[in-house]
Amino acid sequence: MRPDGAPALVTGASSGIGEAIARRLAGRARPLVLTGRDRTRLDVVAAATGGRAVVADLTDPAGRAAVTDAVGVEVGLVVHAAGAGVAAPLDGTSAADVDTVLATDLAAPVQLTRALWPALRAARGHVVVVSSIAALGVADEAAYSAAKAGLRAFADALRLEDGAVGVTTVLPGAVDTPFLARRGYARAVPRPVPPGRVAEATLRAVERGRAEVFVPRWLRAASVVHGIAPGAFTALSRRFGGA
Repeated sequence: MRPDGAPALVTGASSGIGEAIARRLAGRARPLVLTGRDRTRLDVVAAATGGRAVVADLTDPAGRAAVTDAVGVEVGLVVHAAGAGVAAPLDGTSAADVDTVLATDLAAPVQLTRALWPALRAARGHVVVVSSIAALGVADEAAYSAAKAGLRAFADALRLEDGAVGVTTVLPGAVDTPFLARRGYARAVPRPVPPGRVAEATLRAVERGRAEVFVPRWLRAASVVHGIAPGAFTALSRRFGGA
């Protein structure tokens, strides 16, 4: 589909990939509903894009209800870019952090998609889920990897369920976002890419009806190796993926 003139919703629009996608939908998607938890940053993005800001916690049913009410009965494009991350060995990750990551990165987009599904089907719309190369498994990010793998599987299942709705999974490598800076990312591979590059690849994939897009594209090779030779993938990850 082309987003031009289509009602759209972008989650996580206050920063990172979500903000970059929102800015590229400015003047194209109408209306454009933007949601996030940081009111100040979200208002800035909304003012720059002409979007409607809805401050909401998508892990809370009331927050999801506020977003679905703002969207109404018409939506052509839904982009799930909201996310939370935690970087620590599993035995150093708190139960609360695990719950937050799973609720934000997996349960919230599943529940929000379910709520918007009738409108998406009626519009023959498109859903984008921003997963991660971590869906293949990343050391010291077990909870995050689990959530992103689940999100990828959710998108795969949706494609089988109803051909009326397009579904695109985005699997970025390291992206230059505040989370990456906070965790002190120092891996040699993959190098961080700017959020704008992910946004451009995402909208291009939507327009071309692609099921999956990797950013940068060479990461698709990692997915292939993971599928046909998981032992080799593990060995390579341990050699090149360390901090």
